[in-house]
Order: sequence, then C-alpha cells, then structure tokens
Amino acid sequence: MDFAPVLHGFSVVVEPTNLLYCLIGVVIGMLVGVLPGLGPAATIAILLPITFGIEPVTAIIMLAGIFYGAQYGGTITSVLLRLPGEASSVVTVFDGFALARQGKAGTALGIAAIGSFIGGTVSIVALTLVAPFVAGFALDFGPPEYTALALLGILLVATVGGGSRTKAVVAACIGLLLATVGRDTFTGAERFTFHNLNLGDGLDFVPIAMGLFGLGEILYNLEERHNAVKAPSTVANVWPSRADLRQSSGAIGRGSVLGFLLGILPGGGATIASLVAYAVEKRRAKNPERFGKGAVEGVAAPETANNAAATSSFIPLLTLGIPANATMAVIYGALLIQGVSVGPRLVTDEPDLFWGVVNSMYIGNILLLIMSIPLVGLFVKILRVRPAILAPITVLITLIGVYTVNNSVFDIGLVIVFGAVGYLMKKLGFEPGPLVLAFVLGSLLEDSLRRSLLIFDGDPTGFLSRPISGTLLLIFLLVILLPIITPTLARRRAPRRETTPSATKELV
Repeated sequence: MDFAPVLHGFSVVVEPTNLLYCLIGVVIGMLVGVLPGLGPAATIAILLPITFGIEPVTAIIMLAGIFYGAQYGGTITSVLLRLPGEASSVVTVFDGFALARQGKAGTALGIAAIGSFIGGTVSIVALTLVAPFVAGFALDFGPPEYTALALLGILLVATVGGGSRTKAVVAACIGLLLATVGRDTFTGAERFTFHNLNLGDGLDFVPIAMGLFGLGEILYNLEERHNAVKAPSTVANVWPSRADLRQSSGAIGRGSVLGFLLGILPGGGATIASLVAYAVEKRRAKNPERFGKGAVEGVAAPETANNAAATSSFIPLLTLGIPANATMAVIYGALLIQGVSVGPRLVTDEPDLFWGVVNSMYIGNILLLIMSIPLVGLFVKILRVRPAILAPITVLITLIGVYTVNNSVFDIGLVIVFGAVGYLMKKLGFEPGPLVLAFVLGSLLEDSLRRSLLIFDGDPTGFLSRPISGTLLLIFLLVILLPIITPTLARRRAPRRETTPSATKELV
C-alpha cells in the first residue's frame, strides 16, 4: 500500500479552514447528541444548504464531525437523565444512569469518552488500511454487481435494523416508489409527475431529508417530550479509576472490533453495534446480574462500539457509493450536491477529499476527548432549555435552508408535506431511515438493473453467471430465508426438550 496519499491527507486536514470546520462539526455533533430527538441525520439535512459555498473537502469534514461527535453527545443525557439523546445511546441508559444514581456519573462519562476515543481511533486505522483494498476490489463492479449490492443494501436496512421488519420493508418500498418520480432516463417518459413541471426532474433529496428527519422529528418530539425536564445528576470525579479502566479494557477492545465490522454492513450502523456489544459483554460476564445495576462494562462496550461503527460506516459510502445508514445517505446527498462522484475511483481521482476526510477523524476524535469532559457542565445547562423555544428556531432554519437550495417555494411545500409524513410515520411506528436509504439507492438500483438486462439481452440468469453479483444475490437470498428458517428450527427443537423431562421421570 502506498502511504504517500495518506500522509498528504494530513496536510489537507491541518489547513486552518479545515481544522476550524472540523472543530465546528464535532461541537455541533455533541450539541445534537445532547438534545434528545434532533439526531445527526436531521442536523446534517438542515445544514446541507450551508455547504454549497464551501469546498467539498471542508464541507464533508464538517458533516463527518457532526456524525461521530453526536455519538458521544447522546451519552450525556443517557447517563444524567436516563434519556438517550441518540438511538445508539439507548443501551447506555441501563448502566450509565444506574452509575449516576450511585454518585458515579463522572466515572460513566469518563469511561464513555475514553472508549469513544479508542473505538473511533481503532476504526480509523482499520479504515485507512481496508478502504483502498475495498475500492480496488470495487473496480471490478459493473451494472450487475451494483444491482445486487443495492438490493442487498436495501434488504439489510429493512431487516437488520431495529423496530418492525414489516414496517421497515413497507417504508423501503415507499422510498423506492418515490425514486421513480420524474422522467425516465432511458425513454424520457414522465412517471408520477401529474403534469407538474416541478416534478419533471424527480423529487429532490434535500426536501425529503429535511422534512422527514428535521420537521417530522421536531413535531414528534414536541408531542412526546412536553413534560418538564428533570434536574440532571451532579457530575464529579470525571476521570475513572485504574480499577474501572482495567475492568472495562476488554469491553473497549471487543467493542472496537464489533463496531468496526457492523458499521460496514448496510443497516448495521452505530445503533446495532451498541446493542450487539452490550449483549456480548453481558453474555460473557461471570456475573451477568450486575448489568443494569451499574456495570462499567455496560457503558464502555456500547459507547466504544457506536463510535467505531460511526467511523467504519464511511467505508461503503466512500468506496462503493453505498450509504450504510440514514446519516450516510444524507452525507451521500451532500457529496452529490458538491458534484463529487462517489465510488471506487474516489480514492484515485479525489485523493485530497478521500484522505482529507479520513484523516480529519483522527483530529476530530482528539478534539472530542479534550472537550467532552470540560463541556459537560455547559451541556447540562442546555438540557434545561424548553423545547418550545428550540423547536421554532429549528423549523425556521429548516424552511429558509431548503428555500435557498433552488429558490423554490415548491420545495418548502415538499418539506411541509414530508414533515407531516415523517410525523405520522413516527406515530405509527415506522422509521424514516429505510425510506430515505431506499430513495437514495432506488435510482442506482433501477439504472443498474436496466443496464444489466440490456447486457444480458433480458436474461435475468446472467446475474448468476458473474461471481461477484452471484455471491451477493446468494447472500440476499440467505437474508430473506433466515427469518423463516430460524423459527422453524426452534419449533423442531422444542418437542425434543419437552420429551426429555418426561422420559427422565419414567426412568426414576
């Protein structure tokens, strides 16, 4: 591997402008994590218009900082208020709040900061080593391979993520349907435009993302969080003891590896990584009953895993052009707006952008470690601000932002419509993530599928004749069949377990 571009990437990062925006990104990310409900996907969607006047490298450095900075911010409310600021911090609530009630809130936050730093750094090193090989491998990808990969990505997002699988599949199907709006790129025929000229070029990504994640989340959280916020716990003795560090060292190591691997998978991401890491630590613990009552490993493992996953999520985005989760889909949209062609050739065609973004994560993680402890007091004060004050400001910024993209009142109407759709989806238990991801991947899926069928003269078995696309479709089939096979096997084992005790009684 040639490390010259990697080293040159550091020269890009240390430019004053890029350093400043990296700092701005991680600070905004921490603030977003502290404020329950307003996640990184919503924030990045709201800030998309700001990136238009910024260099692509600088813009993506800032947006990336918001993403991984939000992972630690969500820990603060989880520990102090038993209120996860981020979905990836839900598991941290169990032991983090228990430690806070024992007067060890500082220990929990300190362990989370150290674990987040180590997990993020390990994942960045692995990303540096793995991403070029993934990109080189991806050069063999043609339309059939991208068709299979897009199918697998949409399916994994709909089946691996949290919540109801049926609802996730329905949301993904709606996203695919929305991706067909506009003129057919092959025939020029209009589809679902209803003779509206504004829909001729299809639905724009920005109004959909800002509506579903921004306005929809705000409306939902105003209704759900109208109760008064409880006073947060006091924070003292932030730096953990040596005993705490020894006890959590294994959890941090395992969380780093699990987070990196799960972050690469479409549909995996920080939330799934934190859940799996917590489950692994609880299963292998000698005294699993400690978990939920203030186990330090119960904070270290998920917080390490979610930061590692947040970093490794950039691998499929930057090397394959496939967003692994909803936030990556929004960043993908930002790259497209900047005119950056994301895919296997990004490493060679845009080395400054690729390695600049990757190496900025080293700096960003150091900044987070330095700032996380001193700023805890400030974040606690922000928690006391009423949602009734924050929500109108955020809505105003959202509407102004979407108008500035195309100077279109129609886009404002789209934001309001998709805001209402996002609110109803949350009320009915539908997550907007699968919809946005399917919308982003829908164009790639349709274009690649139709090109592939032209290559194969309309023969769908041609996908199986190519090793990569055939393997991906086999994985696709296994993911579909796994939920069907697993319950069947469980039912077959159940009668055997029931007959064993009765046979024992007869022998006695």
